[in-house]
Parts: sequence; C-alpha cells; structure tokens
Amino acid sequence: MSENQNLLAEQRRALILDEVRRRGGVRVNELTRKLGVSDMTVRRDLDALARQGVLEKVHGGAVPVVEASTHEPGFEAKSGLELTAKEDIARAAAKLVTPGTAIALSGGTTTYALAQQLLEVPDLTVVTNSVRVADVFHAAQRTSGSQRQGAATVVLTGGVRTPSDSLVGPVADQAIAALHFDLLFLGVHGISVEAGLSTPNLAEAETNRRLVHSARRVVVVADHTKWGTVGLSSFAALEQVDTLVTDAGLPAEARAEISEHLRVVVAGEPGEDDADI
Repeated sequence: MSENQNLLAEQRRALILDEVRRRGGVRVNELTRKLGVSDMTVRRDLDALARQGVLEKVHGGAVPVVEASTHEPGFEAKSGLELTAKEDIARAAAKLVTPGTAIALSGGTTTYALAQQLLEVPDLTVVTNSVRVADVFHAAQRTSGSQRQGAATVVLTGGVRTPSDSLVGPVADQAIAALHFDLLFLGVHGISVEAGLSTPNLAEAETNRRLVHSARRVVVVADHTKWGTVGLSSFAALEQVDTLVTDAGLPAEARAEISEHLRVVVAGEPGEDDADI
C-alpha cells in the first residue's frame, strides 16, 4: 500500500481490508505509516469495517473474520464493500450487452451495480430474481414519468426472499426453467477452481443452477475478494462459465489459473474494450 493522505475513505478501507486478508492481521501503527494518516483515522476505519462484519478488531489492530461456509451476509452489509471495484466491473460488463437481447441478472450487489449501467441500453428484456435489480429499472421508469422509448421489459420471478434480497425456491425455479435468455450475468459468493461457483444458501444454489441452464452464455461478475471463497453449496463448474469480469485486484497467478477454464476480463485494463464473449 502506498502512502497517500488524499485517499477517499472508501479506498482507504478497501486497502486496509485487503491488507488484513492478505497478511492475516495488521496493527494500527503499521497502517498509519503505510497510509500516511493519523491513528485516529485508522481506528475509525477499523470501526467502520468491523460494523460491516468483514474484520474483527483486536487490541492494537485487526484480524480477518473467519466465516462459516453457511454464513450469508445481507444486501446492506455487502453493498458497502469494494464499491469502486463493483462499479468498474459493472461498466465493463455492460459493454457485453447488445440492444434488443434477452438477458438475466442474478441477485447480488455487483449485478445491482450492473443494472444501473444498463438503463440506457435500449429494448432489453431483463429476467431477474433480484428485488433490488428490478427496483433499479422500476425506479428509472417511474422517474421518467411515462413509458420511455426503448425501456427494458423486466420479468421478476417469484419465490422466497433471501438475506441478499434474491427470490429463490420452487416458484422461482419453475419460472426460470420455462425461459431462455441470451446472456446471464451471475453474482457469486465465492469462486475457486475446485468448488467452482458457490453460495452459502442451498435454495439459492438451486435457483442459480436453473439460471445457468437457461442461458446461452454465462458471465460471472465478481470482484477479487470472491476468489478462493467457498460457500456451502456449489452450483456450477468453471467450465460452465464463458467469461469472468473482475477487477485489477485479482492476483496474476489467480488470473492465470482461471484463464485455463474461461475468459477473464479485467475491468479498466488495456484490451477490456475489445472484450468479446
């Protein structure tokens, strides 16, 4: 981490969290030197990250939170994490969408960011099991005051609501099974070579399997912190995915390992604009 007093709080906290996860723990005095800020600023950042449940404060510093494979954070808890990375990923992923196609967006904070990037893509049919994603399109239509020319047609599945505001279960599964879409954008809890794509929620895993089965092409949108995380239930192998859109925080060795199975697009890096699924 380079010293920079002008870092935004969000960027600073992302750097702190990366350091905690990478090293297994950090001390306040180490962070003040590396970030070039006061120990009071670092302590406030640690307090904020601890409230989000992503690290645990200990005397003089912080350590990672060891999560059970069944732990499922809520939408609000996840929405404050890796904001810049999610916005970069959303912009890159939106370039893969062709006007007039049928696409699906799963639940998650990264697909929520993507939905906001897709508002100006004309004549889309959007299938989603995310209440939050559906709300993005609904709010845009309501703000315009009338049916906007070329506005997306949104199909929201039924089902039981999860902590991440996704609709899952037999009702959602049956609705998705009857549909076919050109492109699926899938948010994930974890991704690894061994476990593939995984989630801590068993019902969500089954609904995600249906989404993957109904899609001609599958694009995973996931920031670098999802790499190496394994949830309780796997729902797809890496070979079932066409493209991973991620951020520059993903280590080079991880990129190389994933690239053996699918295409990797790193948001903001040269060549991203030429991405072709």
